[in-house]
Amino acid sequence: MANVVVIGTQWGDEGKGKVVDLLAESADMIIRFQGGNNAGHTLVINGQQFICHLIPSGILHTDKTCLIGNGVVLDPRVLLDEIKTLKDRGIAVEPGKLLISETAHIIMPYHKLIDHGREQLLKGDAKIGTTGRGIGPCYEDKIVRKGIRVIDLVDPDSFKQKLSAVIDEKNFYLREYLKSDTMLDSQSILDEYLEYGEQIRPYVTNVSVAIQKAISDNKKLLFEGAQGTHLDIDHGTYPYVTSSNTTAGNACSGAGVGPTQIDKVLGIVKAYTTRVGAGPFPTELLDAVGDTIQERGAEFGATTGRRRRCGWLDTVVVRNAVRINSLTGLTITKLDVLDGLETVKVCTGYRYKNDLLTEFPNTLNILKECEPVYEELPGWSEDISGIKEFDDFPENTKNYLRRIEELTKTPIRIVSVGPDREETIVLEDPFA
Repeated sequence: MANVVVIGTQWGDEGKGKVVDLLAESADMIIRFQGGNNAGHTLVINGQQFICHLIPSGILHTDKTCLIGNGVVLDPRVLLDEIKTLKDRGIAVEPGKLLISETAHIIMPYHKLIDHGREQLLKGDAKIGTTGRGIGPCYEDKIVRKGIRVIDLVDPDSFKQKLSAVIDEKNFYLREYLKSDTMLDSQSILDEYLEYGEQIRPYVTNVSVAIQKAISDNKKLLFEGAQGTHLDIDHGTYPYVTSSNTTAGNACSGAGVGPTQIDKVLGIVKAYTTRVGAGPFPTELLDAVGDTIQERGAEFGATTGRRRRCGWLDTVVVRNAVRINSLTGLTITKLDVLDGLETVKVCTGYRYKNDLLTEFPNTLNILKECEPVYEELPGWSEDISGIKEFDDFPENTKNYLRRIEELTKTPIRIVSVGPDREETIVLEDPFA
């Protein structure tokens, strides 16, 4: 039985939600292992759109178990709203079907206030582009050992003690450094969050133990990442990154399993490149072609609604993700957005001063000065959204996909040609 990790290869928004939903048909258990509600996975099933922020995308399948791992930072209000929204739309989200790690950290009100306050202090290019959901400050408290975990939230005495230990410090920081007029009242937070704890309690368990039992029972596991490789706190375009490890290695530490339990790693690649917020973007298009891709791809953030920056596919970025994640296969998404373009460009390297770079530089000062080196391929005029078999693609479409495989040295396993679950061509089942 194969256990598969799904990872974004670019700067997030690659279409991981649709792929996870598709692969969930073959999986028994779907585990979200990092990030928080700064991610949004958009799914379209039979024309209906669903957006999951915390709950794994596999929740739309009636016979699957979905887990939120210890590596996730959890906003309980958002989680409970998401549960209610899904239930209102006829999706069962019951204890046993959804399990939440008792050691996941809780996003508190002060985390969100600090997140917003810090961003407001930054000017111009210094702005990170945070979603303001409190993700970074929550991970920060986790690292300095001042965090509040789910296991505390469901224990009133522990929660009161942990909150009491930090509230004065957070108010001081808000007042004196961030110059905020909002001061937090410990009792009102205590009352509100203890109620959240009571509602969440039936879902809480030791996720690592649940995963190990599933492995022992020869179940198929699907590990779902959020964001993308180049937003990784260690391997991304720091500091324009998220606050967690978005790469495949964190599937183990963020869920509580060992690396020998992972069999395959599937990298999701949008057929072009997008980025939300600030940070370097070598292949960004600031012209009519970029506008066309943005409009046809409906490139707006599922969580923030922000317009995504768009550009040509950058295989330097994808190759970097192949190495960091040990990718065993690729999924190409939104290929249909490129329909009708006379030519399609692929970035194969960067020109930096007199040098040709084929590996992604870690130094932002270098990256900002890199000019993309493009290979130009003929486009296709046909509408490919209804195609069900690879052999039915126009020849130019096939050539584009084959060139991606050559440049990344990684086989394509799945191709998506539209937002709906059915608009997908599976060349090889990752669970096979």
